[in-house]
Parts: sequence; C-alpha cells; structure tokens
Amino acid sequence: MQKQLVIYGSGRHTVPFLKYMAKATGKENPNICFIPTASGENEEYIASFYSVCSQLNVTPYVLSVWINSYDQKETFEEIIFKMDAIIVGGGNTLNMLAIWKAQRIDVALKKAYNNGVVMGGGSAGSLCWFNGGTTDSRPKELSIVEGMRFIDKSHCPHYNSEPFRRPLYHDNIRSGKLTDGYACDDRSAIHFVNGEVFKSLSLDADNHSYYVFEKNGIITEEKLPSILLT
Repeated sequence: MQKQLVIYGSGRHTVPFLKYMAKATGKENPNICFIPTASGENEEYIASFYSVCSQLNVTPYVLSVWINSYDQKETFEEIIFKMDAIIVGGGNTLNMLAIWKAQRIDVALKKAYNNGVVMGGGSAGSLCWFNGGTTDSRPKELSIVEGMRFIDKSHCPHYNSEPFRRPLYHDNIRSGKLTDGYACDDRSAIHFVNGEVFKSLSLDADNHSYYVFEKNGIITEEKLPSILLT
C-alpha cells in the first residue's frame, strides 16, 4: 500500500492541485475531504473548496470538529476512513494540532495514510505532516512548532511570498533547531510516495520547491525539477 502526501506552499484551493490529488487516488470519482480546523472552519474558505470541487469529478466532504454527540453519530476515524483523499487547510497550525490530538484525529489520519488515503494541503496543511517548522500560530513572532512526523524532515511553506521565512528557515537549520527539509513557494508542490520525493509540481515557471540542508555551516538549496500543472 503506497503512502502518499501532496503538499503545497499556499493554503489557497486551486483546481490544478486538487485535480492532481484526485488523480493520485486512482479513483474515478474520489471522496475528497477538506479539514478546515486551522482557519476555525472559515465559511469563505469552505465555500472556496466546494467551488473548486464543482469543477472536478470528485465527491467533496468537509470534516468539522465543532460537533456534539447528538448530531454526529460517526467517529472522526469512521469519517476519515471513508475518504480517498484528505486536504488540510491553512491557518493556525498549533491550535489545529492541539484540537486534533484531543480528538485523536491525528491518530486517525496516520492510520488512513498508512492504508493508502492520499494526504495533503498547504500552509498549515503542509507544515503539519513534517517533524517541524516555523509557524505564526503564537503571538509576537514566528516560532517553531512540532508536526506529526509523517515525514521526518522539516518544512517551510510560503517560501517566496513572506520575505522573513526563508532566512529564518536557514538560520534554524544552521543552528540545529530544525532538521534539513523541504521548502515550497506558494504556487509549488511536492508529491511524496512512501516518504520520498516522487514529483515536484508547479503552477508556473516562477515558483519552485527545494531541499534545504546544512553542510559545513553553509546552507544549500537544491531546487527540485518541477512539472508544470495546468
């Protein structure tokens, strides 16, 4: 059973990335679930997901954590196991992971990932799958957050759109606060299969993904050759 993860730099929904994730499931009409916990289940964000899905041959779902036992008769695990792909939205990574841990959603996601459900997302929805990265989830300044370690590397989203992220990511790798890892510009993505890079994807020629590491005190960025999606 292949374990697949498709992560991209920005949390915005786009037809090409969702279309790619749908194809990765191998299903003709896959069940795709959006988990908007990090945004506090923002209504416009959810509407954007449904709008994009309406242009694809998929069956969309939204998983809400703001529920009660009287209204929701299925467990989170039961819902997640019915899906072919899971898309996690952007927002507050730290709060999202705390809620998931309390509800054991993180455990359900790991089981589903191991059973072949395609996982993915952007921004908080990309950072959460790695061992750590920098987040704006706390007051005052960017700080380090620990992820779920589906892939035991660090990650940096928004690599080209927020000028302070790139140098901070380099500093944290250089100092050992973060391991080597992968960075994505806003309109780029990486498809991992069984924990290894399978493909690098981009929506245009100006956005890229990178493997970033330290050697002898020097930070190196290896640009991953990308396939352009339309």
